[in-house]
Order: sequence, then structure tokens, then C-alpha cells
Amino acid sequence: MIDLRLSESELEARRDHLVGFIRETAEAAGTDQAVLGLSGGIDSTLTAYLAVEALGEANLRGLVMPGEVSREDNMSDAEWVAQELGIPYDVFEINPIVNEFLDTYSEAEDDRLAVGNARARTRAVLNYLVANHEGSLVLGTGNRSEALVGYFTKYGDGAVDCHPLGNLYKQQVRQLAAHVGVPEELVEKPATAGLWAGQTDEEELGIGYDALDAILALHVDGPLSVAATARELDDVTEEQVRTIRGMVERSQHKRRVPPSPDPLE
Repeated sequence: MIDLRLSESELEARRDHLVGFIRETAEAAGTDQAVLGLSGGIDSTLTAYLAVEALGEANLRGLVMPGEVSREDNMSDAEWVAQELGIPYDVFEINPIVNEFLDTYSEAEDDRLAVGNARARTRAVLNYLVANHEGSLVLGTGNRSEALVGYFTKYGDGAVDCHPLGNLYKQQVRQLAAHVGVPEELVEKPATAGLWAGQTDEEELGIGYDALDAILALHVDGPLSVAATARELDDVTEEQVRTIRGMVERSQHKRRVPPSPDPLE
């Protein structure tokens, strides 16, 4: 695989840049406070560390939102992060809310994807309920790897005011997290969106993050063809490169404002 890691000086520059971005985005919105959903995963944890640098621990509120399928270690890690950083946080159980949706529309109760997305969208509603009440910014946790292939829920974890990590590939997220002092067990923890029992990001994506990052860097963001990308990377096939490119193309609607028709002339 290609090495996308940043040098120590690049990491420190990126840290300063992202801290400044959070602070400036909040100021532009007329606030010095932010709300962040904490999952216990690396993306939300790194975002929390950077937000505390930008705004101070008293001005960042964490929301821990376990559902029926949430792993206990994820939720305890989320609370541990909040306690370690000294930020105020709330624990909201989302399962009663999701069950109300399914009681209203029971036809979807066996649709794993629909129910998983309902969980993500419920968390987004709670983020904004708290943020609107407190006059806060909603911070997103998406990284570049997941954004490019559409690995997020539209109007769910994609419904935020900004994505501080949006230009970092997943391996760079892990690297920056280690640089700012996130504990190693969280840096190396397998990623999961917690949408259904036993779900992991890499299994659902069908490819490891290092391979995904490399394909995106060389073929989607870079100039190499499908064949050249596969030749450049060990253990990556042309079919895998085409699959990732297809995911990028099919998920474009997630990265755009909902379209309107062109005006009549």
C-alpha cells in the first residue's frame, strides 16, 4: 500500500489548522459552543479532542446516544472520552424513539438498512434539538474516505454544520489522533457505525481502510487509471478499484445540496 501518513511537522500544522477551523466556524455562526455526538470511535474522539482545544471543555457538549444494537464498550468508551476531556455530556437512549417510528410504520421493521439509517437520523435530530436550544454548532465526524464512497447516512451523521476531519483519509485520522494524545486502544479500535448488531465498517465496505485510502488517493483523487492503480497496489484488483469508483459515483447525491430544476427561460 502507499504511505499516506503525514510528517510530524505536517501533523502539527494540520492540528493547528483544524483547531482554527472549528473556532472560526463557530465564530461565523455567532457562537462559541458546539455539540458533538460521541460514539466511542476514533473519528468522534479526535473531533472532541480538537474541539476542546478550539472552544474549551466547558463549551463542548457531548451526546452519547446508545441504541438497541450499540456495543457496551463503544458507549463506555464514549463516556470515558467525555470524562477524560472534562466536557459536559448527556446520555440519550434512542431505542424508544426508533421504536415509535417502527410502531408507526411497521412494514420497515425487518429492513436492516432502513432501521439502521433511522437510528442515525434520530441521533441527528437529538444533536440539533440540543444545539438549537443552546445556540450551538453541530460538529460532524466524517472523514474523506467515508465521504467519498458515501459511507454515511444522508440526513443522519451527514446532517451537521461542519466536518473538521473532512479532508483526512482514515489512516491520517488515526495518525493525527495518536499525535494529539488519544489513547492507543481507541486509535486502533475497529470502526463501527453501530447501525446493527455485529456491524463493522470494513466488513460493510468490503475492503480494508488502508486499501480504500490508497485507491481513493491514486485513482479518485489522483491521476492513475484503474489498471495502473491495481498495478501500483499489492493485493488490490482492478475489480476492487472499479467497485470503489462506482461507490463514489453513486453517492454523489449525498455530497450535494438537493437539486432543483433549471429555471425556465
